[in-house]
Amino acid sequence: MLGICNGFQILCEAGLLPGALRPNRTLTFVCLDAPLTVERTDLAFTARCEEGQRLTIPIKHGDGCYFADAELLKQLEANRQVVLRYDGENPNGSIAEIAGVANEWGNVMGLMPHPEHAVDPLLGASDGALILAGLVDAAREHMPVAA
Repeated sequence: MLGICNGFQILCEAGLLPGALRPNRTLTFVCLDAPLTVERTDLAFTARCEEGQRLTIPIKHGDGCYFADAELLKQLEANRQVVLRYDGENPNGSIAEIAGVANEWGNVMGLMPHPEHAVDPLLGASDGALILAGLVDAAREHMPVAA
């Protein structure tokens, strides 16, 4: 399951992902292409990426500041649940530059950036296609084989 932007908020509020999303540090809406670093590639969502790879994916939100208290942050880091981090400037004030997290089992992920808005170079970026294609690959692997 993938939650993007408000979907990420809903997954956190529903208890399917740890943490919470709060208003941006500046209390303003932020819309820009955000450089990200891939922290994990062993999930379906990032299987087409390389660890440490830099992606550019747009963000468009007013409540995108990811928050976890010190204890939860320590747990997230220990369990390798941080999947994506902002690289360079932290556009919304998220703790530890977190842009995306997964649950402990790696089958639910939330991220503030919009990969669906970065799938074609004509739109300015195509790095989002890597995340979406990883999901398509995983779905194909689990499709029943026709008899």
